[in-house]
Formats: sequence, structure tokens, C-alpha cells
Amino acid sequence: MPKKKRETCIQLRGVRHNNLKNFDLDLPLGKLIVITGLSGSGKSSLAFDTLYAEGQRRYIETFTPYARQFFDRMDKPRVDKIEGIPPAIAIQQRNTVKTTRSTIGTMTEICDHVKSLWAQKAELYCSECGKIVMEEDIQSIWKYWIESASDETVLISFDVPLSPKLSLRESINLVKQQGFSRIFLENEPMRLEESLPHLEKNKETTLTIIQDRIKLTTRMRSRFTEACEQAYHFGKGHLKVHPAKTTYQSASRTRKHSRDRHCSTCKIDYKLPTTSLFSFNNPAGACQECKGFGRVITIDYKLVIPDEKHHAETRCH
Repeated sequence: MPKKKRETCIQLRGVRHNNLKNFDLDLPLGKLIVITGLSGSGKSSLAFDTLYAEGQRRYIETFTPYARQFFDRMDKPRVDKIEGIPPAIAIQQRNTVKTTRSTIGTMTEICDHVKSLWAQKAELYCSECGKIVMEEDIQSIWKYWIESASDETVLISFDVPLSPKLSLRESINLVKQQGFSRIFLENEPMRLEESLPHLEKNKETTLTIIQDRIKLTTRMRSRFTEACEQAYHFGKGHLKVHPAKTTYQSASRTRKHSRDRHCSTCKIDYKLPTTSLFSFNNPAGACQECKGFGRVITIDYKLVIPDEKHHAETRCH
């Protein structure tokens, strides 16, 4: 099926609205067009009563019945034919807003589409540290480490909180029964049997259990993936990757990864973005100060008490 030829101009045929005398006119699209003429020559009839009225009328016909009730009824202009006309917007010095919370976006329902777009494409930044927060799958973790530390050996670990109902020795024995033999403590790997005095001294509340020790080569990708899956499972969606060499810089290179929207630096969990978060009409997305109305009613004490010095003297007397 041949493609429909794209219109390059607005074609008006038989325009006879108000004082316009049955003429034909082609207006090119994508150009700035200025209409000039004597008073009463039909400038407004052509621009507003014909072009804008027809473009707006066709656009409003695509709205839902709920949205159409907020617009005045627009009559079809007196013309034989209009082709190639896009949706039209007329800017005038008057306020057409119906309520305090109504805007052009809400009345045209553009806000509904934009909110859905933002919820899908929005990037989350931590409110405390400002770093980007994202869901990290195992493939993205592998890509990061194979590009930044290729041929190096890393330790994959996960944190487990210590139960207050169990002693440290009981917790260590329980970890050993699960098949783990090392933990990461004081920026270096340590055997479970040797860790008890250090744990008691530091009063640790969590155990950083080492899942696997892997050299970052392409041959070890499947093993790296399996280790990350296990670490995500036992770590409730969180894991850490440490360089195996215990140097001063290795601690700073330790990276935390999360399957959820979680800032590992600030330890803050974030929810998935929804359309309500981008709506000023919804409590979830409304401004906390103005509640979505765009203005705040307060008392300006500088206007109430213009001379604070005189007020202070009066209060002292």
C-alpha cells in the first residue's frame, strides 16, 4: 500500500467566514506567518475564527467526553474545505483556567501521557548523596567488573545480620553448616574459626560472608554469574564485590550492588516510580509546601510589623 503523501501546507478553499469573501489560500507548514491588513479586513476572522477554530475543533474531537466539557462549543467555520491543518493553540491575554489546579496540561490531557512517560524513563538519584540509583542485574555487574578489573581476582560476598537470640559462636557454627568458610572482616578475608575474637572485639552486628573467590576472565563468566545469583539470594537482593588484594586502595574499590532500588551508600530504599509521583493533583506527587495549588498562604511579618525596633521597645515598656 503506497504511503500517504505528507501535507506541506494548509489548504483553504472557499473561505467565506464573516467578512471574508470566498477565497482560496495555501499556507506553508513550519513557517512563521504574519497576517497584516486594515482594520476590518478579516485578519482575526482568518487567524482565529477559521484556522484556529478548525484546528482546535478537530483536536478537541479526539478528547474524552470528560475533557470536552471544559471547553466551549466551537462551531465549524464557513469554508468549503480545509486540508493539512494541525492541532492549533491560540495564546491570548486571558485566563481560561477553570480551577486552581487546572492547567493547559490537565485540560488537554497531555499530563496523563507525560506522567506515564516519566514513570517509565525517569532516572532515580539518591536524595542524600545525589548518586544515581538503579536496579543492577547480574549481567550489568559482570560488565562493570570485567571492564574495570579484568584479570584481577575479586571476592563476592553478602551481608547477613547477626541474630540477638544466638551467640556469636552459635551464629558462626550455623554459617559453617551452610558450607561457608570465610568472612570479610577488617578489610581482609578471614577464616570463620579465627574470626570470633575479632567479632567480639568490634561488636559486629552483621557478617560479610564470602560466597566465592574468582579471577575475572571471560572463561569464569558462568561461575561469576552463579556466585552473584547465590549472593543475591542469601543477601536479600544485595551483594558486595571486593578486590582480593588487601591494599589501602582495595577498600575504596569495594562496590555494593543491589537488585532493588536501594542506595547502598546511604542505605535508603526507594519505590518504583509511578504516575502518581509526577502528579501535582495526587498527594504522592504534590508539593509538600503548596499541596499542588502553586501558592502558599502565610503571614509576612515584615508587613505586619514594619518597624521591628519600635515593636521591641514597646514590648519592653
